[in-house]
Amino acid sequence: MDAIGKRALALDIPALTPGIDVGPEPTPFQRAQELAAEAWGAGRTWFLINGASQGNHAAALTLAHLGEAIVVQRNAHSSTIDGVILSGLRPTFVAPEIDPELGIAHCLTPEALDAALRDTDGVVGATAVSPTYFGAVADVRGLAEVAHAHDVPLVVDEAWGAHLAFHERLPEHALSAGADLVISSTHKIVGSLTQSAMLHVAREPVGIDPEVVDRAVTLVESTSPSSLLLGSLDAQRRYIAVQGRELLEEAIEAMAAIRAAVREVRGLDVLDERLVGRRGVHDYDPLRLAIDVRGTGATGYQVAPMLRELGDINLELFGENVMVAVFGMGERVAAQGARLVEALRRAVDQLHAAGPREHEAFAPPPPWGELAMGPREAFLGPQEVVPAERAVGRVAAESLAAYPPGVPNVLPGERLTAETLDYVQRALEQGGSLRGASDRKLRTVRVVAE
Repeated sequence: MDAIGKRALALDIPALTPGIDVGPEPTPFQRAQELAAEAWGAGRTWFLINGASQGNHAAALTLAHLGEAIVVQRNAHSSTIDGVILSGLRPTFVAPEIDPELGIAHCLTPEALDAALRDTDGVVGATAVSPTYFGAVADVRGLAEVAHAHDVPLVVDEAWGAHLAFHERLPEHALSAGADLVISSTHKIVGSLTQSAMLHVAREPVGIDPEVVDRAVTLVESTSPSSLLLGSLDAQRRYIAVQGRELLEEAIEAMAAIRAAVREVRGLDVLDERLVGRRGVHDYDPLRLAIDVRGTGATGYQVAPMLRELGDINLELFGENVMVAVFGMGERVAAQGARLVEALRRAVDQLHAAGPREHEAFAPPPPWGELAMGPREAFLGPQEVVPAERAVGRVAAESLAAYPPGVPNVLPGERLTAETLDYVQRALEQGGSLRGASDRKLRTVRVVAE
C-alpha cells in the first residue's frame, strides 16, 4: 500500500468491466485506442501490456498469415526472433551497415533490402529496426518503397522512436514514411508504465489486414490485462498530444547543451548528427546520448560502474567503447544531464588508464554463424545440453543475446563459432547478462541433437 498507493490500487480493475471495455461502442477503452491512432497517424492502434516484445510477436504472427518467407534485419531485437519461432516463419537474414570507424551496427539500407527480397523466393514481408540503440535512424521511406515494389509490407520496430511523430526537428517517424506495421515502445521515451507499448497499422497498409493483426495481438496477450498499464498508455497519449511539442523542444535544446558539455570532458566524445550520411544512417535522434569513451583509455565496462558509485547514474547500455544514456520527454533533462556530466568528469579524473585509444579501431563484432536450419525447427526439435567449450561447430537450439541491447549474437538454427562464444562470455565477465540461454552463465549450451 505504501509503495503503490490507494489511488493506484483502486484503479487496478479487471477486464470486461461495464463502462470501461464492455457496453455501447465505442467503449472508453476502444475510444482510448482510437485517440492513440489519431495522435500517431495510424489506421488502427492496439495497446500492449507485454511491451514492444508483444508487438514483435504479433507482427510475426500477422505475416505468417501471408506465407512463410520473410526478410529480417539480422540485428533485430531478440523478441523478433522469438516471433519467428512462434510463427514458424522462414527468415532470410540481411545485415545492417557496420560503421567502419565505430564498429557498431547502424540501419538497414534500401539497397540491401532490395537484394534480399530479390533473393528470397515467396517472400511475404520484411522487418527493419529504426532508430537503433545508438540513435541512428533508417531511410524508412526508401525501405518502404523497396518493400512495396516487391508487393510486401514493411514492419518497423520503432521501439525507441515513440516520440518522433511530435516535433518537426525530430526524424520522420515510420508511419509517416510509409511503414505498414510499426511497433512503438511507448514507455521508453514517452513515459507510460514499464511493460506498456503500442502497435500501429498504417491507414492504407500493403498486405496487412487489421483484423488479422487483432487476432495476433489477442493470441499473445493476457486475458487479465493490467488496467494500470493500459491507463498509463492513454494518459501519456494525451500528454504527448497536448504538451509533447513544447516538452520535446525543451529536451532537444537541453540535449544539445549536454552533448557539448560531454565533449569538453577530457577523453570523451559523443555520437551525434555528424553520423548522418554514413551508410545506414539517414538521420539521427537527438534524444539519444551515446558517449565514446575511447579517448579516456578505459572501457565503458570500467566507466559505467564508476558512474553508479559517484553519481547514482544508471546507463541504458554500455560496452567496450560506447555508453548510452536515455532522456525521456518531460524529464528534467538539463538537471539530470548536469548530474551525468559531473559524474563523468569525476570518473575520468579518477581513471588511471594507459592512454587514449581514439585511434584504435573498435573491436569488430564476431561473424554470425551459418544458418543451418530454421529457428523454429531448431528450437523445438531434438536437442541436448553440452559444455560451452564443446559447443563450437554445433547448431544452436536457443538464442544467445548479450543484454543490453538484447540483439541475438546467436540464433536457434545457427552454427556456433568460437569467436561468438568468446564474445558472449567476455560480455558476461564484464557485467552483462544473457537472454535466451537456458544457462545464463554460459557454462553449457543447448544444441540440436546430432
